[in-house]
Amino acid sequence: MTLQQPRFNKGDITTDLDREAFEEALQLRKEALELFAEEKYDEALARVVDALRRLRDFSDFSHKEFRAILAVLLFDLSEIHFTLKDYKQSEKELEVLFKVLEQLLHEDADRFGETHVLAMELSTRILRSRKKTLDLLAKQQINTGVLYEKVNAGVAAATDKLVESLRKAAEMMAQTGDYRGAVRFYMEAIKLAKKRTGRVTRREIKMTIDMARAMIHSRNEMARAKRLLQAVLPHAVSLEIIELEQEILALLENIENRESAEPVWKSFLEKMQRTAKSGLRKIKKENKEQKEEPEQPEQNETPAQEA
Repeated sequence: MTLQQPRFNKGDITTDLDREAFEEALQLRKEALELFAEEKYDEALARVVDALRRLRDFSDFSHKEFRAILAVLLFDLSEIHFTLKDYKQSEKELEVLFKVLEQLLHEDADRFGETHVLAMELSTRILRSRKKTLDLLAKQQINTGVLYEKVNAGVAAATDKLVESLRKAAEMMAQTGDYRGAVRFYMEAIKLAKKRTGRVTRREIKMTIDMARAMIHSRNEMARAKRLLQAVLPHAVSLEIIELEQEILALLENIENRESAEPVWKSFLEKMQRTAKSGLRKIKKENKEQKEEPEQPEQNETPAQEA
């Protein structure tokens, strides 16, 4: 990940429980960096989420070091989702990051300036990628329509090309945040692929994994995504496709973590945002009062001195 060596003032953390939560979060982030370097993105994502979850035990959400590591982890989260080409989710996490950074920059621009610059660069990359993907998606959907016509006309060889076209369109929809549309296209692609081959192959397993990843953006679809992953896991094992087996297990762990802690996680982020906003309002109010405070007139000589 881009943000490799953030600076923390751990000496400012006074309580043992806070220091323990902080150290564990740092260790989990270190593991996430190593997994990211190995291109194990789902596992890296799980470590970052675990680190953020561990920070819930911190006693003071307004503490500068808490907000500092929170900013770093939010950046990591956004960058991993960008690498996974989930641009919509990456953008959402950047929005939260900018809210946290706003106050930190006011307090110490030198220390947090690098994180802000990197976040701005990532934001630009997301916007460019989403625009490019939307343009490609429009062309891909035209191609899909043409292939449908060929399949309906009885051109057997067009089926495989249609499956691939549907898969690409689904992938692009997920990248732009149209998760519901992505699921529809993945389902159609998987149905046609199974009909074509008559069995579950590597292609069907991979498309099911990608479809489940799109589905977990909706709380109502998480249980269904879990069932689908559990159903294709034995196929990945029997075909001895280790990387897909690991991907399924990492995604199942991700779903279980979300199911067990999502309400707490949401309230944690909401509280964090409120704390950041209230702190920023206080600073702005103090600055305004200082500007409005009338200047004291210079002391003139007294009449006695003039005399």
